[in-house]
Amino acid sequence: MKIVGVIPCRYGSKRFEGKPVRPILGKPMIQWVYERAQRADLFDDVVIATDDDRIRSVVEGFGAKVVMTAARHPSGSDRVAEAAKILGLERDDIVINIQGDQPAFDTRCLSEVISPLFEDPDLGMTTLIFKIINEQEFYDSNHVKCVFDCNGYALYFSRALIPFSGAAPVTFDVFKHLGIYAYRKHFLDYFTSLPQTRLEVLERLEQNRVLEHGSRIKVVVTTHDSLEVDTPNDIKKLESVLANPESGEKTRR
Repeated sequence: MKIVGVIPCRYGSKRFEGKPVRPILGKPMIQWVYERAQRADLFDDVVIATDDDRIRSVVEGFGAKVVMTAARHPSGSDRVAEAAKILGLERDDIVINIQGDQPAFDTRCLSEVISPLFEDPDLGMTTLIFKIINEQEFYDSNHVKCVFDCNGYALYFSRALIPFSGAAPVTFDVFKHLGIYAYRKHFLDYFTSLPQTRLEVLERLEQNRVLEHGSRIKVVVTTHDSLEVDTPNDIKKLESVLANPESGEKTRR
């Protein structure tokens, strides 16, 4: 069984076009993500999946492996699924979808997100969530919220605050989705073969496709937050974090 990391990457973005190749402290953002993933002594392979020659050129320039995928994919998971097929992965291999706009993610998250797959051979998909500590994120649609059941399976993901407490102050725990997924290859193939669903399209969240079609996603609560780049203004927030070479502990298999 292989464990492969795939970083889906596209050039176009309404809020921040060309985000993956935007330099941070002298290196393109996608290079930070790739090198951070490589620090995890976990993978048999790490690849970047894109449809854009501008990204391909940058990626090849810093020596990473790139897989060219179709231009039109409704989500990052669909692009990851195509990359997994191109790589010839077997049905029980594990694929980790690493977000290309989180250049300072903590590598300990990677072993956390795959651990339930080793504990339960019937489980097909997992993802990471984090208890929000910055109250401004409660109402920020860039921070996707998640509610889950008593057994740790996701009930719903939303860009709105969930659960809803009316006009009362938020005095309960709220969890945000960090966007790192792990799948068994056969489940990734099944998931991405399904038609898009109403709530997926409305929320612009591919994971709701899984739930709407009746499958389960195990959520893993991590204590390691991960800043992401949504707009050009977010670059400055990441510079101070990435300037610290000790950020993001090494993960061992």
